[in-house]
Amino acid sequence: MRERGSGRIINVSSMGGRIFTPLGAWYHATKHALEGWSDCLRVETAPFNIQVVVIQPGAIRTEFGVVMGARLRTYSGDTAYKAQVDSFLKLMDGLEPGRGTEPEVLAKVFVKAATAQPRRRYASGSMARPFMFLRKWFGDGLYEFMLRRMFR
Repeated sequence: MRERGSGRIINVSSMGGRIFTPLGAWYHATKHALEGWSDCLRVETAPFNIQVVVIQPGAIRTEFGVVMGARLRTYSGDTAYKAQVDSFLKLMDGLEPGRGTEPEVLAKVFVKAATAQPRRRYASGSMARPFMFLRKWFGDGLYEFMLRRMFR
């Protein structure tokens, strides 16, 4: 890309790179890191006309929730986090099956990010914008209060 004098890097993060939920530290840590890395890389590659774009999907209709829930059930056992895990999974099980944005909607975002004059970030998919808005505009205290009420 440097030799050519242009290029575009598209990194797939998540709304989880801007927000957090209980029991997801491992996931959120990777997404927060990718967000920071992308921001630094954008500045570092700008002199070479290389653009860096971050896509932040929300809930997409995939098997992610099922896989994550099964792992939490398997590994929570009789640990100190069992009650929190049970509460979290009860809330997640209560969501209607198949909830989330169709993957094809996100595919259109990828095409736009790859072909149009790109923005730095594209937030798309179920719950991405509302959750990120809550954290940004209402602050950490209110956001954490909301999470504690939801996941108790």
